[in-house]
Amino acid sequence: MGYYSPQEVTEITIQKGTQKANSSTLSLVLLGFLGGAFISLGYLLYIRAVGTMPHEWGSFATLIGASLFPVGLVCILLGGGELITGNMMAVAIAWYDKKISFQQLLRNWAIVSAMNLVGAFFVAYFFGHFVGLTEGDFLPKTIATAGAKINDPFWVAFVSGIGCNWFVGIAVWLCYAAKDFSGKILGIWFPVMAFVAIGFQHVVANMFIIPAAIFAGYYSWADFIWNVIPVYLGNVVGGAVFVSLFYFLAYKKDAPKKVKEEVHQPIEEN
Repeated sequence: MGYYSPQEVTEITIQKGTQKANSSTLSLVLLGFLGGAFISLGYLLYIRAVGTMPHEWGSFATLIGASLFPVGLVCILLGGGELITGNMMAVAIAWYDKKISFQQLLRNWAIVSAMNLVGAFFVAYFFGHFVGLTEGDFLPKTIATAGAKINDPFWVAFVSGIGCNWFVGIAVWLCYAAKDFSGKILGIWFPVMAFVAIGFQHVVANMFIIPAAIFAGYYSWADFIWNVIPVYLGNVVGGAVFVSLFYFLAYKKDAPKKVKEEVHQPIEEN
C-alpha cells in the first residue's frame, strides 16, 4: 500500500515529534526561519495571484489563491523547515506519549515561533515592502486581507485559529501517512487549501500579511500583537488537541505490538 494505517501514523508522528524536540538549537533556528519564510512566500503568491482580480469574482478568486497557498507547507515538509503550527501537533503527541518533557516541548515551540516570526518579517519587509510585491496595485488586497484578520474580536480569532490548525495538523498527519512524494503533496495540499478558502486564521501567515500592511503605513504593531495572541492560542488547541490528542487517545493504546515494532525503525526527517 502507498500509505500507513492510522495506528502506524500515530507511531510515526510520535517519533517525528521526538526528533523535533531533540533537535539542536542551530537546527531549530535555521529551519524555523525557513518555515516562516516559506509560509510567507506561499501567502505572497496568494496576494500576487488574486490581488488584481475583479471584485465581482468574489469567492472564486479566493479559491484560486487558496489553491496556490499550500506550496509553502510543501516546501517545509518535503524540502525542510520547522513550522510552529505543525509542531503544535507533532511535538505535543510526543509529550503525550512521555517521550519528551514539557520543558523540551516549550523549548521547541519558543525557538520555532520566534524564528517563524523572523522569517515572516523578512519576506514581508524585503519582498513585500522593499521590492514592492505587496504594494502598488496589490496594496488594496494586502490592506483588506490584513484588516479582516485584525478586525476579528479576540474569541472569534481564537476559534478561527482552532479551525485553521485542525486543517494544518491533518495536512501534516496525511503527509506522514503517505509513503511516496506525490502522495505527500496531495495529503498536504487539500487541507491547507481548505483552511485558506474558508478564511481561518494561521498565526505564521498573519505574521506576514499584517506586517506587510504595517510596513506600507497601515495599522499598528498593537493591532498585530492583539491578533497574534488569540490566533496562536487557537492554533495550539487545533493542533495539540483536535488532532494529536484525539488521535493519540484513539489509536495509540490500541496499536498492535507488531505495528509499533515495524514503525519504530529510523525515519528520515522531512
